[in-house]
Amino acid sequence: MLRITELRLPLDHPPEALNAAIAKRLNIPAGDINRVTLFKRSHDARKASALMFIYTVDIDVANESALLKKFADDPKITPTPDTSYHFVGEAPAKLKTRPVIVGFGPCGIFAALILAQMGFKPIVLERGKAVRERTKDTWGLWRKNVLNPESNVQFGEGGAGTFSDGKLYSQIKDPRHLGRKVLEEFVKAGAPPEILYVAKPHIGTFRLVGMVETMRREIEALGGEIRFQQRVTGLNIENGKVRGVKLASGEEVDSDHVVLALGHSARDTFEMLHAQGVFMEAKPFSVGFRIEHPQSLIDKARLGPSAGNPLLGAADYKLVHHAANGRAVYSFCMCPGGTVVAATSEPNRVVTNGMSQYSRNERNANAGIVVNVSPEDFGGNASNPQAALAGIAFQRRLESHAFELGGGTYEAPGQLVGDFLAGRPSTQLGTVTPSYKPGVHLTDLATALPHYAIEAMREALPAFGRQIRGFDMGDAVLTGVETRTSSPLRITRGEDCQSLNTQGLYPAGEGAGYAGGILSAGVDGIKVAEALALDLLSR
Repeated sequence: MLRITELRLPLDHPPEALNAAIAKRLNIPAGDINRVTLFKRSHDARKASALMFIYTVDIDVANESALLKKFADDPKITPTPDTSYHFVGEAPAKLKTRPVIVGFGPCGIFAALILAQMGFKPIVLERGKAVRERTKDTWGLWRKNVLNPESNVQFGEGGAGTFSDGKLYSQIKDPRHLGRKVLEEFVKAGAPPEILYVAKPHIGTFRLVGMVETMRREIEALGGEIRFQQRVTGLNIENGKVRGVKLASGEEVDSDHVVLALGHSARDTFEMLHAQGVFMEAKPFSVGFRIEHPQSLIDKARLGPSAGNPLLGAADYKLVHHAANGRAVYSFCMCPGGTVVAATSEPNRVVTNGMSQYSRNERNANAGIVVNVSPEDFGGNASNPQAALAGIAFQRRLESHAFELGGGTYEAPGQLVGDFLAGRPSTQLGTVTPSYKPGVHLTDLATALPHYAIEAMREALPAFGRQIRGFDMGDAVLTGVETRTSSPLRITRGEDCQSLNTQGLYPAGEGAGYAGGILSAGVDGIKVAEALALDLLSR
């Protein structure tokens, strides 16, 4: 097959126009085209007045070799690359040991799935509950102000990605097309097939719930075992080698291959690993607020006359500003037509995040507007004996203060953008109704973040308003605080994916500092599963 990139067609083109454009591009009769597979469809929003779909297609066509020779100098017509997944090996009939996976978020799911598909029958230990029970507990905070520290937005089957926009795109380098494997497994589990070709695929929370259950059943059918409400409280380490894990129940599970597929909020587990001497180090992350606008404002600014076109859906954005004080301010986890959600996992703290359903049809658009922080900002330097954990302490201080600013009821502190820029407390809402549940307590957010972050954000918002008309509208709502943009530490590993000082321990995914989002976490889960399998097969 051959691949054509950058075929452009009007948004409202009829289905047959694509084949006609292919035939014209190759200068062949349409009858020579045997099959067309859509690999990618995107649109360029930089010129809202002239939006067009941009296609990448794979074609089964007569005289393929002659065409490739004819267009040998054309970089937009090439052989179709092999994007299929190839297993690195197969488990022997009799296993000497079963790998253990700690955590069943996107990384843990794909590590377990790949190992199960190779025949290694992994044991998964998840501290939270199965996804449907977990959903009830999560709604308990949103609707009743009641937090379950072991079952919430962060902990439980599916991980933090279950209560998110379900974004399935990433900027990671992926020469082996492992992201394609992730998407194909999601489609097999019930995701809409369009995620295989749209430029910015997403699923949404409701669909993710059913998909996670389907993937769990496949792992179990292949001999894997998933145990819920099993919090790991320690490792068994002998002479620098892991020999198993200890559970809160007192049980011990033996294994000399343990995957740490932790989420970025597994703070007590990080503290346990640090106390046991597992090598880790502080890393940069970002903190900020959620901002909400009417989705219609974003649609109009980004899509112009095409705003509201059902083929395009709700518009998104990506913004960055380099402030005079040296800080980068940028949009994070933008959720078109979504809601701001309570995402804390610890009592008496407030954390925000964004979520949307597949339809993305809620009234508001929301995104994190965040500022970079580095270990030097929060005491993560080598002279501090607790340096690796300093980012956690920093996050906790901000989250505890946000709880106080919000009135001490899990309501989030909020402020109108106009008031934030003017440096005055907000006392009443304008035209934008915030979506955060349990609710928003209007106040002054000036003390919610370090002064350098507030200074940078006050500079950035008007700059963003020059890029997206109305972005700095006075009635837009800021809700605090966004602190868990990524893990505040890295459990550093070597090229074999094992801990630098604990053999057989495989740090993986977002919590270990090797992913950011569902797709990259799934890809990292595959990589670690492969490394673990190769190590087992070499023995």
